[in-house]
Amino acid sequence: MANRDRKIRVKAHEEHRKRAPQKLKIGLLTVSTSKFFQQKEKRDELTDESGDIAEQMIKRAGHERTTRKLLNDDLWSIRLELLKAILEEKADVVLIMGGTGISERDVTIEAVKPLITKEIEGFGEIFRGITYRKIGSPALLTRAIGGTLDKGKLVFCLPGSPDGVRTALSLLLPELPHAFLISSS
Repeated sequence: MANRDRKIRVKAHEEHRKRAPQKLKIGLLTVSTSKFFQQKEKRDELTDESGDIAEQMIKRAGHERTTRKLLNDDLWSIRLELLKAILEEKADVVLIMGGTGISERDVTIEAVKPLITKEIEGFGEIFRGITYRKIGSPALLTRAIGGTLDKGKLVFCLPGSPDGVRTALSLLLPELPHAFLISSS
């Protein structure tokens, strides 16, 4: 009986994947105080390696980038830009990179968590597990999370490091269409 139930669940999962949209609209927000002020003061040439990596990976996966912004580590700015990406830019998914650590300045989680209707605990757990295998115990210092917002939208808060973004998106991109389908039904 258990084997039959497992086959039914696998088939349902495969069916969901077939019905899922293959092209999502994804907003990118990079949270970095130093880069924000560098951009504002127009000093030096600004680089956002994590944002560049995310943009390349989502495009290779066949998705569309709607918005891309660089933000200060400010709770209200993060929250405002997340809502703008969803409501004005019509993003299906918003990826927020940076501000997931434990320093006093890291407020991305505090900005986003109150807006999440259902947390996707597995994302943070698996992400930390993969990261632990790569770098060891520093992995426990990330508070990376993901979840659903109203109207079936998704948000994921990733570390700001380029390797953290690569790792998170390698995990997320294959499942995003499926997660979006389920969250919006």
